Amino acid sequence: MKAIVIVDKNWAIGREGGLLVHLPGDLKYFKEKTLGHTMIMGRTTVDGLPKKKALPGRTTLVLTRKPKEELTDENGVCIYGENAKICATVEELEAILGPLSESDEFVAGGASVYEQFLPYCDEALVTVMEQEFPADRHFPKLPELGWELVSESEPLTENEVTYRFCVYRRP
Repeated sequence: MKAIVIVDKNWAIGREGGLLVHLPGDLKYFKEKTLGHTMIMGRTTVDGLPKKKALPGRTTLVLTRKPKEELTDENGVCIYGENAKICATVEELEAILGPLSESDEFVAGGASVYEQFLPYCDEALVTVMEQEFPADRHFPKLPELGWELVSESEPLTENEVTYRFCVYRRP
């Protein structure tokens, strides 16, 4: 399993339910890496997507404490789209995916979902911005947890923000 995230220089990831900044290059990278894969996201993160719908070309497992009945229409179809499934627990996700430690899914936010699933991840695709932004959500500082930086792109600048695509692996 892999995590995919964009962080500022303090490992902040969000503010008031949204991203810290809009970077088309990072969104393109996110799409490239996740297209055709299953993604695990929290309900608040999915609610922040365009039109509050799961992203096309991917299956999205939405982890939430809300009752399924509140997130399906009168026909029992998930309000986030046909390519989304509602899960209430990690055990329910495992029933769909099989053993999480052997899966090839992407954990894609928010903060509490990253916290729950990072122990199952062996790799993290981290877009690291050089700037600091006001934030109320953070991602664990991987170097402090012993994760190894195995690759790093050249710096890119967009919308006055300099960033790099980094890959971290669990030792």
